Amino acid sequence: MSDPVSSEPVLAVDGLSIGFQSRRGLLPAVRELSFSVRSGEMLAIVGESGCGKSLTALALLGLVPPPGRVIGGTVRLEGRDLLALDETALRRVRGARIAMIFQEPMTALNPVLTVGEQIMEAILEHETVSRKAARERTLALLERVRIPDPERRFAEYPHRLSGGMRQRVMIAMALAGAPAVLVADEPTTALDVTIQAQILSLIDELRREQGTAVVFITHDLGVVSRYVDRVLVMYAGRKVEERDTRDLFSDPLHPYTRGLIAAQPRAGAGAASAVRERLAEIPGTVPALAAMPQGCAFAPRCPLADARCAQAVPSPRRAGSGLVACHHAGETHAV
Repeated sequence: MSDPVSSEPVLAVDGLSIGFQSRRGLLPAVRELSFSVRSGEMLAIVGESGCGKSLTALALLGLVPPPGRVIGGTVRLEGRDLLALDETALRRVRGARIAMIFQEPMTALNPVLTVGEQIMEAILEHETVSRKAARERTLALLERVRIPDPERRFAEYPHRLSGGMRQRVMIAMALAGAPAVLVADEPTTALDVTIQAQILSLIDELRREQGTAVVFITHDLGVVSRYVDRVLVMYAGRKVEERDTRDLFSDPLHPYTRGLIAAQPRAGAGAASAVRERLAEIPGTVPALAAMPQGCAFAPRCPLADARCAQAVPSPRRAGSGLVACHHAGETHAV
């Protein structure tokens, strides 16, 4: 983890709310989410599937798919509210000042264009340069993300590359406009462990060298503990805890955070261990949008829940290096 190169946030999200239109009306999926990230800083957003992590990432670039839509809040990039821009203005920012690495490159890359043409397109979209200059930049980017023999790979189609190579191409495309903010939505999910480590090290190296702010969406707390400066824990569309990584892992305050950490395999607890311990688990599942509890959404799964939890949504309050939203924050009990 590194010290941020700037004290001012390059990206500031305030009160972001996202809903889905249904026959029952508008169902909130992300509720009043606020966070910021500074240049050179990596912020992780963690939580189970269905908590709103990827939807939040898409909202930052104006890519929420219908019937979903942003229903409130601001997303300020370098002081400019992206949610107030029309599509034409947003296209000038997207890919230039803020870019995204998607979870599955085979669905994000165009199968009928070579990887070189796709990276060149990202350059030509935002800069007035010749195709020759764009090609030279593309080859340099392929080399920068450690793709061997860039000249040959330039002319390859995505299906000819391995999963790790395709993800490196996605990173090269994201870096083509030298963005101030890089959003990475579980970029190593489909890769084997060795390639995962290479991709994560590459992202970490790039943000250190270029001062890029990184919003990293993941469910892997092992990755978070190694690379990330701050952690935002989401549950059922709300922020339940946000703190510096070291503080969060040494003293998690929210019962959900403690449950996530306890559910992670411990180093050295593999098949060769003399004692095989069952991993801790959080009972139940994330509630559906149409069946959200009245009070704290985690209450039905929480061992600390009482009548107050069932009736009132807890407000975020200051806790050391960050915030926590829980009526019983800091109370100890096995989850």
